[in-house]
Amino acid sequence: MKKRERGTRKGFTTGANAAAAARAATVGLLSGQVPPEVEALLPNGTRVTFQIHDGQTDGSTTAHAMCIKDAGDDPDCTDKAHLTVDVRLLEGKAGEIVLAGGQGVGRITMRGLGLEVGGPAINPVPRKNIADNVREVGASLLEKHGLEVTISVPDGEERAKKTLNDRLGILGGISILGTTGIVHPYSTAAFRASVVQGIEVAANQGQDTVVLTTGGRTEKFVIAALPELEQACFVQMGDFLGPALDSCVKEGIQHVIIGGMVGKLTKMAQGEIITHANRKAVNTDLLAEIAKGCGAPDAVCTEISAAETARFAAERMEDLGLDSIFYQALAQRTIDTLKKRYPHQLSIRVMVCDFSGQQLADVS
Repeated sequence: MKKRERGTRKGFTTGANAAAAARAATVGLLSGQVPPEVEALLPNGTRVTFQIHDGQTDGSTTAHAMCIKDAGDDPDCTDKAHLTVDVRLLEGKAGEIVLAGGQGVGRITMRGLGLEVGGPAINPVPRKNIADNVREVGASLLEKHGLEVTISVPDGEERAKKTLNDRLGILGGISILGTTGIVHPYSTAAFRASVVQGIEVAANQGQDTVVLTTGGRTEKFVIAALPELEQACFVQMGDFLGPALDSCVKEGIQHVIIGGMVGKLTKMAQGEIITHANRKAVNTDLLAEIAKGCGAPDAVCTEISAAETARFAAERMEDLGLDSIFYQALAQRTIDTLKKRYPHQLSIRVMVCDFSGQQLADVS
């Protein structure tokens, strides 16, 4: 039997689906009827039409809507999840939008994720995107009142068992994620081929430098930081570091710049050539070793080693005022690791940014 080829059809994140359901529920609260579809705003500024299910409203104080996640051609454990939203009027609380996590949305129990401990596992970009969609359609209501927006995923706790959430201290459900609103099929052979093709295009145009990024935020960061380079130099490699660097060597690219954040860079520094979150956990012992070399006390290094995320290490080093030297040391360790794999074949530069796209280190 011929193996079915997997495609590159994009899907939409849990955050984008939650935002669409929140928008539909808000429309229902205002109009007395939840629409069967809505055109929702994505975090990247584009607009996409989502089908809405199970629309209910009393037309005055509450409304309910649900969106079924379509993960595209690379379905993960949240594919076909029911992103469910209940909107409730907060009388007299003008302009206030309170975001809450309901059944099946994880709760944060540990530092290191950039979210409030005890709060719902709804990441900052989806939080803003949900609020933006609610404000767009609910502006007239928000002039006098507020809205409570509760996100639920009925089977989220069961789905979360297929993730690393429990190790990250996210308990009771899945995370609401997404930086652009779009799911790219990073684990497909087709996407891997597109990474190689992008490097081939740069080489064919006579470029001697390729800038490899792990996602949309890091790509935006390096494009802004490196205006002197042609557009063809920038290749979003996703999790495919090894295939990307192999292709650079094959095509005669001399200079590689890697744009990344602390989590993915730690994976690279520990020698992973495929950096997907589900492949292998972050080596926090390595981070503790780097932290010790930067002057962190033994007690802090022990905390870092026992943690589950790279971001926790970054936060603890920031607490000590050692964050700048820590990021530089992590970038240098990444270069050293890659140089062992590609000796004398590539010059490698690593640029580090945070979750808001601000530069933290630049090492070559």
